[in-house]
Amino acid sequence: MFKPITTAAVIGSGIMGSGIAAQLANVGISCLLLDIVPTQLTETEAAKGLTLEEPAVRSRLASSAIKQLAKTKPAPLYDERFAKRITPGNLEDDLHRISGVDWVIEVVVENLEVKRKLLSDIERYWRPGVVVSSNTSGISINEMTEGRSEDFRRHFLGTHFFNPPRYMKLLEIIPGENTDPGVVARMTEFAERKLGKTVVQAKDTPNFIANRIGTYGLLVTLREMIAKGLSVEEVDAVTGPAMGRPKSATFRTLDLVGLDTFVHVASNVFEHAANEQERAVFAIPNVLKELVAQGRLGEKSGQGFYKKVKGSEGSQILALDLDSMEYRPVRKPASGSLEAAKLAKGAKAKTKALLAGGDRYADFAWDVLKQVLLYSAEKVGEIADSIREIDEAMKWGFNWELGPFETWDAVGLPRSVARMEAEGLSIPAWVKDWLAQGNETFYKKESGVLFQASGLKYKQVDIPPERISLRELKEQNKVVKANSGASLIDLGDGVACLEFHSPNNAIGGDILAMISQSVEEVRRNFAGLVIANQGRNFCVGANLMLLLMEAQDEEWDEIDDIIRLFQSTMYNLKRFEKPVVAAPHRMTLGGGVEACMPADQVIAAAETYYGLVEAGVGLIPAGGGCKELALRASRHAGADGDLQPQLNRAFETIGMAKVSSSGHDAKTLGYLKEHDRVVVNPDYLIHEAKQAVLRMSAAGYEPPQEELIRVAGSEGKAVLQMGAIGMRESRYISDHDLLIAKKLAHVLAGGDVPPGSYVSEQFMLDLEREAFLSLCGEPKTRQRMQHMLATGKPLRN
Repeated sequence: MFKPITTAAVIGSGIMGSGIAAQLANVGISCLLLDIVPTQLTETEAAKGLTLEEPAVRSRLASSAIKQLAKTKPAPLYDERFAKRITPGNLEDDLHRISGVDWVIEVVVENLEVKRKLLSDIERYWRPGVVVSSNTSGISINEMTEGRSEDFRRHFLGTHFFNPPRYMKLLEIIPGENTDPGVVARMTEFAERKLGKTVVQAKDTPNFIANRIGTYGLLVTLREMIAKGLSVEEVDAVTGPAMGRPKSATFRTLDLVGLDTFVHVASNVFEHAANEQERAVFAIPNVLKELVAQGRLGEKSGQGFYKKVKGSEGSQILALDLDSMEYRPVRKPASGSLEAAKLAKGAKAKTKALLAGGDRYADFAWDVLKQVLLYSAEKVGEIADSIREIDEAMKWGFNWELGPFETWDAVGLPRSVARMEAEGLSIPAWVKDWLAQGNETFYKKESGVLFQASGLKYKQVDIPPERISLRELKEQNKVVKANSGASLIDLGDGVACLEFHSPNNAIGGDILAMISQSVEEVRRNFAGLVIANQGRNFCVGANLMLLLMEAQDEEWDEIDDIIRLFQSTMYNLKRFEKPVVAAPHRMTLGGGVEACMPADQVIAAAETYYGLVEAGVGLIPAGGGCKELALRASRHAGADGDLQPQLNRAFETIGMAKVSSSGHDAKTLGYLKEHDRVVVNPDYLIHEAKQAVLRMSAAGYEPPQEELIRVAGSEGKAVLQMGAIGMRESRYISDHDLLIAKKLAHVLAGGDVPPGSYVSEQFMLDLEREAFLSLCGEPKTRQRMQHMLATGKPLRN
């Protein structure tokens, strides 16, 4: 029986090492962060009279890395306070402390001899049963452990995180030839459940899975580009969303990664490839060599394939001209194939539309794609045992929407292979044998169960039961009710799930109607309700376009009806006699937050960006958001406590349209309650919400009763408004911001009633609605709404 991993040591405090330490701290693991002892004092240290023997100096590299975590963007920590879980140290004074941890991970320079020496030092203090791993991007796991004991090698493996570790979901686990399978299984489960990763098991080959396929694809793209005379912008237009790839496409991705880093990774395959044909593909093109030699390394040096410059009219993006090696303004390409891909819905349809375009961009896309598909097929069995692991690695390591084999299925396997053969390409024998068996896809589904090609048979893909897929449940006819904006889906075990699926999951009348219908259905036939979806974002708020149109037409009664419906729907949800759990993820804004607030518990994904942002469009929350924060202030203060500090906090949070940087930060901002929970792996989010519903139901759930809210009244309102006036006098906010702030203060304080008065929830909702309606009548609010819809950015008028 393996001991749970509760403590760890990370050796190497660079960007990657400190990022891994931060993610360990994020999930509650105490962590040592060790690095070498500095050989020189900094100017600051020298000025203080410190010496190289001072403990603070000797552990400076790790200490500085921990301090830097709070300044790094995007933030490596869910909450800055989690940095306290990381203890700095150095390799000379503190290496012995690794004997007290459960996992040691080295993240030092990518040099085989350096790693071998470090592992030798680690083994001196290693305790049997402790897992040791290397975060290498391509160095052989077996070669690293030459000279180590058999028991040490049994507990050693590769754990290749992708950068940044908090945000990149892929973790490649690479067993050595002596690694205990039990250790691999233990680390896989730990990484998935505790760290929130998608884990693939890679073979001990150069660059493992994702970097092997991804690097090949980038090099092929660059060579085809040069051969066909395409520009940087043209290639990125083809190899981005049009092909089911991220917006960074090819050259923005290279700039983000760093051209020197990419050259290092590609060179690793070039030096270790088994045959000359593969070595030729991984030879570094001259343009990359030249850019690296000139220090044009991408984003970290300010220029690579793109360059941002500031001019009189603001920032401008320039693109590299490969003929002159000079930068020029970006030119936006256009073609029939690109337009067709843009109009198509989903990665499968986009890729098919692009390839069918019949123009030079379609030809370029095919010439790149066919080589990547064939290379991926050639590497099955060499870099990974299954096509699924290759697909998952590319989706989560390079953010492709479809892996190579999923893409092949999407474009049509038999037809594409026939085209490849007609063009004189060699097809891997196993693919030809697979087709000869009469199979037309690498994947298939039967009765909701997924199968993948394995040998000459379909093999069931093992998916943990905790990974609930709403799409698959819908394919299994588990939809109970549905309209254009939402569906009620049977999750099994007496729990239903309300799923939003309107454009951007924005809340409109269709979603509100389905909430009411869902309450009635759950009342009759289910034990409780989960509110969740698996869209890109949980909910971006209310339907702003509808509100703007009604405001422009001065249909005030219509707006009043919309807000009353929203408020009453949320109020009824809060008073529902069966448990309700909301499970938000990623962007959860405005009305999306207000849709979660009535729930008995919120179980949020760690990557949840949660906020009442209505002030950004000139409004205030009017679906119960202000009322709920005022109610929490009342509860916190009790019958005799001071309400003002809590109200000040709520006023600032709403007035500044603050959005959490994580689920944990949503608690810090006061949006989530103490008993609300955060789940690291989003794949398990709906399962955890379902279990919460079942626990409450089994415990004999009682709905919350109506409660009166103690408010600060006219005096508290004056305090809030004076704070806003001070901000206006300091020119921190505009006149319109001040108007919004005064309305918000009026609502949060409970209006002009005497201080300490008790009011009903409906009284507070009425104040919300009145303030919202009055702000809709302001021209500057309508300008803000229009600007947000047009640009996606707030207007500070």
